[in-house]
Amino acid sequence: MKYFSSKLITSLALLHACLITPASAEDAKETSYGKVEISYTELPNIGLEQGVMRRDPSDIIKVGDLYYVWYSKGTIAPGYDATVWYATSKDGLTWDEKGMALAKGKPGTWEGASVFTPNIMVADGRYWLFYTGTSNEFAKKPFNPDSKIGLAVSDSPDGPWERVGDGPVVTNSSNDEEFDSHLIDDACLIIRGGKYWLYYKGRQQGKGPGQTKMGVAIADKPEGPYVKHANNPIIPGNHEVVVWPLGEGVAAMIGTTGPKDITRSILYAKDGLNFVKTHNVIKGPVGAGAYRPEAFTDSNKGEHATWGVELQYPARGVKGLPYIQRWDAKWSD
Repeated sequence: MKYFSSKLITSLALLHACLITPASAEDAKETSYGKVEISYTELPNIGLEQGVMRRDPSDIIKVGDLYYVWYSKGTIAPGYDATVWYATSKDGLTWDEKGMALAKGKPGTWEGASVFTPNIMVADGRYWLFYTGTSNEFAKKPFNPDSKIGLAVSDSPDGPWERVGDGPVVTNSSNDEEFDSHLIDDACLIIRGGKYWLYYKGRQQGKGPGQTKMGVAIADKPEGPYVKHANNPIIPGNHEVVVWPLGEGVAAMIGTTGPKDITRSILYAKDGLNFVKTHNVIKGPVGAGAYRPEAFTDSNKGEHATWGVELQYPARGVKGLPYIQRWDAKWSD
């Protein structure tokens, strides 16, 4: 299976310096990357709709002859007053919105103000819906999201969903010096080596959205407990978390947040932890989910993601709230 060109494979040791140590000018001149070009397609039924916000789509799974996606839905632009909805499609282009999958938690709880940014994992013959929850109402100022990651489970992708435990499965750190002491969000799951890897984004107390970083927590069972890795943060940037199994390793798509040498790029880590740059991404998706058929098979046969969905904002001069559209990727060495 060919995952990278020969020039990229032979330069991985050099590329490791992109994230671990500053590369010299001489090294930078010798490094070359592949290219990923992204194109977009409008989607019916989950696209632009006046007065309706749809955003933060999950990764996509296929069950039988149907694709499934989950997403945040509400009436304001951010996801801080939302519930989790889902849609299905036979071809990935025409989607049917099926209804709400998960409502807000009880008022006053850690998830009482909003449940949003969902993602899905298939394991042990069940469907595990990870999501972000907040306790603070967006309308109240000053607003502090203090978000955490929760989990619900079902025997069917259509629900009903039962919350797992009495609280979140991954929480922000109590140590103000940690990268995820302010909030955590945006779970993205893979099964790797018989364990359950939950990649997420975090932000430190006192830092802004542009200083978001990525970490990982690992569990022996789908329901956890999820233990944060000692090497966190494993990627020094990225506002969205998009990862997938690639051969024996893990690929990550990085957006516009973080150090300039890794933004708008694809990174790769054979061990799932120490990432190096392999491709530049042209016009990459925002808040994306990907179709990742090997995400939960633990097969070491994963290939690069070629399509998915993302959140999009209305074009300049067009009234409306965020909506969901499709992205497709063209890969080249």
